[in-house]
Amino acid sequence: MFFIVIILSIFVFLKTIGYAIYEYKDNSNKIAGTVIVVLAIFALVGPIIVSAIK
Repeated sequence: MFFIVIILSIFVFLKTIGYAIYEYKDNSNKIAGTVIVVLAIFALVGPIIVSAIK
């Protein structure tokens, strides 16, 4: 189960980072791109920590 959580977290992280790069480069929206990167990091780390504690 822990392995599945890691794989899904990495998948969501990569998709979110891709959208952040799109916002930053194509839309010239630097603030939104930065916020999305921070949220992507939480999306990567959060589920792993919760799964490890449980």
